[in-house]
Amino acid sequence: MNFKSMDEFWPFYLSQHSKPATRMWHFAGTSASLLCFIYSVVFNWWFLFCVPLVGYGMAWYSHFFVERNVPATFGHPVWSFLCDYKMFGLMLTGQMDQEIKRLGKRPVLQAY
Repeated sequence: MNFKSMDEFWPFYLSQHSKPATRMWHFAGTSASLLCFIYSVVFNWWFLFCVPLVGYGMAWYSHFFVERNVPATFGHPVWSFLCDYKMFGLMLTGQMDQEIKRLGKRPVLQAY
């Protein structure tokens, strides 16, 4: 699939994160990667190596073992990165459930 904008990609992205546990793993991974980034800037630049490992590691775990689909990052890395932060922001502000209801999307099943 080719997406021309983040607005086009967003419903697909949410369909790949249909389970609350998947979204929570993403939230935890994004939070941990942000903390790793802050730590690396303040204390030790070598710790910057942990930022993608922690963030993507937790997110991909949720796709393989919770959601049971292929991470959208594999096919659309830039859109996925941007949408992850959008999802993080919506979860942080308590608006994620409202966004899911607004879109009314069912999960798109993929084999991996």
